Amino acid sequence: MVQSIDRAMLIIDILNSDESKSNWQITELAEKTSLSLGTLHRLLNSLIEHGLVVQIPETKHYKLGYKWMELGLRQLDKMDFRLVARPVMERLANHVEESIYLNIESGIDGIVIDKIDSPLKIRIAENLGIRIPIHIGAPNKTILAYMKEYEIQQVLDQLNLSPNAISMLKQQLVEIRQNGYAISQSEKTEDTAAIAAPITGYNNKVLAALSVNVPGFRFTQERIPFLIEEVVKAAEEISRKIGKI
Repeated sequence: MVQSIDRAMLIIDILNSDESKSNWQITELAEKTSLSLGTLHRLLNSLIEHGLVVQIPETKHYKLGYKWMELGLRQLDKMDFRLVARPVMERLANHVEESIYLNIESGIDGIVIDKIDSPLKIRIAENLGIRIPIHIGAPNKTILAYMKEYEIQQVLDQLNLSPNAISMLKQQLVEIRQNGYAISQSEKTEDTAAIAAPITGYNNKVLAALSVNVPGFRFTQERIPFLIEEVVKAAEEISRKIGKI
């Protein structure tokens, strides 16, 4: 039973491993998993029965099923802080006229769990659910900076970074905690910037990061203090409201 679950999850991970590839041939899955076609057929049929995998009739290729979306949305609805954050995010997006994102930590990645798009035509657009290494970008670094020291070290031990890069990252985390916010420029996407502040819950535990994401040409020295002030105020408001749940 355990082996079947492990193999099924291996298939799921492969189907979800490449954002540019929406479906897979069974021969590709066999090559990636080193499983026989017979075993793959059996596992895939079981996953299809549960709605976790879908076979495209025209091509016979496989892709993730919509059950994952249903499960994910249910879990998101259970996150009280997300429901608390949304109206604040909407107000912030309209006020600063930029896209607003809510990130949480997942292992050594950060995940976008909610967003409000900028009302302007030229804006930053990221997909919900996208995973970004936790040492990249203002929101992820904010989350990392506010973890406990031993948690930070556990994450750093798993990152494939040089000693020099680790040292620089540690210094950045210290500065983020001192400032109460993080700034990143062109770390994930060229000519973009982000400013993020922590959202904390009970016992000052960091739950998420709130960020304003800006195209490079609108990230001017004149606007930066305004954006910092607004995103920090919004994150503090969400944190206060979470404390009252």
